[in-house]
Amino acid sequence: MSDSPDSVREKRPIGKWGKSRVNPGTRKRIRLVAGESFTGINVSMPLMVWRGKEDGPVLGITAAIHGDEINGTGAIRRLIQDAPFKLKRGALILVPVVNVMGFERHSRYTPDRRDLNRTFPGSSKGSLTGRLANLIHEEVVGRCDYLLDLHTAAVRRTNFPNVRADLDDPGCVLLAESFGAEIIVDSEGPDGSLRREACKAGCPTVILEAGEVWKVEPSVQEMTMRGIIRVLSKLEMISLKKSEEIEPRPHQMVVSRSSWVRAGVGGFLQFHVAPGETVQKDQPLATNTGLLGKTLETIVSPFQGIILGMTTMPAVSPGDPIVHVARPQSRKEFRSLERSVEGMEDDALENQLRDHLATNITVEDHQMLDELLD
Repeated sequence: MSDSPDSVREKRPIGKWGKSRVNPGTRKRIRLVAGESFTGINVSMPLMVWRGKEDGPVLGITAAIHGDEINGTGAIRRLIQDAPFKLKRGALILVPVVNVMGFERHSRYTPDRRDLNRTFPGSSKGSLTGRLANLIHEEVVGRCDYLLDLHTAAVRRTNFPNVRADLDDPGCVLLAESFGAEIIVDSEGPDGSLRREACKAGCPTVILEAGEVWKVEPSVQEMTMRGIIRVLSKLEMISLKKSEEIEPRPHQMVVSRSSWVRAGVGGFLQFHVAPGETVQKDQPLATNTGLLGKTLETIVSPFQGIILGMTTMPAVSPGDPIVHVARPQSRKEFRSLERSVEGMEDDALENQLRDHLATNITVEDHQMLDELLD
């Protein structure tokens, strides 16, 4: 296996960070300065560099590029504090919080209301947001062979774990397939996003979307750690004992089309599905009612698919996004997914995730609700 997806690209050295040195077989905490706040105090981004004793690939793992999306922060802190493996070769660059300014305010955005994940590659002479983007692009992406960027849903939503990757890039295929999430969404990513610009720069990058903002969710953490270990093992950066090996993923489905189903009118929702469930075309997803229980509309699935994300806010206005449905590439693939999900053990991590993400949503049987309202 080649250690670099792009042998032409000249990378920054992993062992030299300004005046700091990180020797093989050591770990070091580093702070990179992006600029100054309104008070003139330095805005710095903390990270850890962890080198194996042998040369090998450099994998970056970043989180909280949106400052309120901290599930990934919890996973990276766990790697730093109690990693369940020894790094044999290569190096890890661990960035628990990219958007430090948003993180301090529990906000998705930077103080100037910019979306950091639409600002890459940034500029060293631009706004503070642009300078932070440029810092991560130059100092982190510039040293990496591969990058995992950890995200959650936006505020008042939850996401069933899925990896998003440009499957025209062989390095992204390697990361996405080895991570082992049930769903891979094939897309390049928005203009100005970290993963799109990193891929352009020769660093294959994928993102994980899982869970909610402002939380470190236990089942999401377990799934994230499992995926990271799978990637490290695939890149031959760690060696696992027989007892430590992770079971093969039960299934994996690639989707290239998805759609947010929206409310036609304002009202109060009663959900009939949960994240990770498979649905049929025209299956009821939610019933929209008035405050006194009168049915205003039944919201149905536009096609056969799987629930990627949902609102967690039952009170909606006309046009609000309700349920995010991903469409499989073929009926055969969908039937295979259904059989695999139905055949999984109750204590499988995939089923634990489904149960956990559903705890924030009250799911009611549509037929029983109809009978009750009649």
